[in-house]
Amino acid sequence: MFLKKLKESACFSSGCFSEKSEVRGMQGVVFNIQHFTVHDGPGIRTEVFLKGCSLHCKWCSNPESIRLKPEIGVHASRCIGIDTCGYCLMACTECDRGAFLQRENRIAGIDREVCTACGHCVEACPSGALSVWGTSMSVAGVMDEVRADVSFYDTSGGGVTVSGGEALVQHPFVVELFTACRREGIHTCLETALHCSPEVLREVYPLTDLVITDIKHMSTEMHRRYTGVGNERILENIILTNRAANPLVIRVPVVPGHNDDEENIRATAAFIADQLNNEVLQVQLLPYRPLGAEKYTSLGLKYPMEGAVLPGLDARNREMERVADIMRSYGNPAVVGADTKYT
Repeated sequence: MFLKKLKESACFSSGCFSEKSEVRGMQGVVFNIQHFTVHDGPGIRTEVFLKGCSLHCKWCSNPESIRLKPEIGVHASRCIGIDTCGYCLMACTECDRGAFLQRENRIAGIDREVCTACGHCVEACPSGALSVWGTSMSVAGVMDEVRADVSFYDTSGGGVTVSGGEALVQHPFVVELFTACRREGIHTCLETALHCSPEVLREVYPLTDLVITDIKHMSTEMHRRYTGVGNERILENIILTNRAANPLVIRVPVVPGHNDDEENIRATAAFIADQLNNEVLQVQLLPYRPLGAEKYTSLGLKYPMEGAVLPGLDARNREMERVADIMRSYGNPAVVGADTKYT
């Protein structure tokens, strides 16, 4: 349904995907709407993924979410050949066909300094070799998607989750979307890194029923190395969230060789115990999985975790239980994964 709306979008077909179209009024740049999700909040949910992120996590599996503007993805292995097809070249009018990088009779990439992300080539491609990451949508358009799932919310206690990227990069859009959800009695969940000003949270939190956030590393130096930003503001906002009595789920991505050492795990557990009084719904320990490599390639980016050596499945399971045992020893309500329901 989302892909169909993306292709029918006036913004998609009229070529208004540009730097200036990042956020227009209460339009938001959405890169996915996923129906029937069960891991990001209670019950069956509709999850809205917004583009734009102020972090650049080394282990990020959604590189298409980082830049705020829509982007064209190239899946070279699906190209059926320029001589055989060539429709994308004929459709590429905005940048006079100068954006495509060609190799051995195939589209191999895009010069992103030239490409305007108008989307005409994606519409013309018959083989799925080109995709567009992101489209401009109104709150009304998103709510049309949401209303299709209302019966599932009613039976399961579900609702709407807004994620990213970093959803609060587009916080005015989140405010208006959550306001619309509140008017219709729909539960709202915000999945955020909390790398934002407290003023943004004061706007969003009165409309938010549940907050899900990460603690990626307790050392600000290591946090900056792995995500591009320090963690001071994030930790302050986690404390603010707790003091404001917003229901809170903490997630810890457990990445071997990055944040799984005992010193960091104990520091994380102590923070949750001492600064948050263990007053969180759940601490979810998420095992790292090497996902997203194809999406990096489609965007002409290097996969940051390329070459990472992971232990076998049994060893990873033992490692996750070790981390969970440490955190539980501090009184943290720690579980492995996001499947265990909380109240």
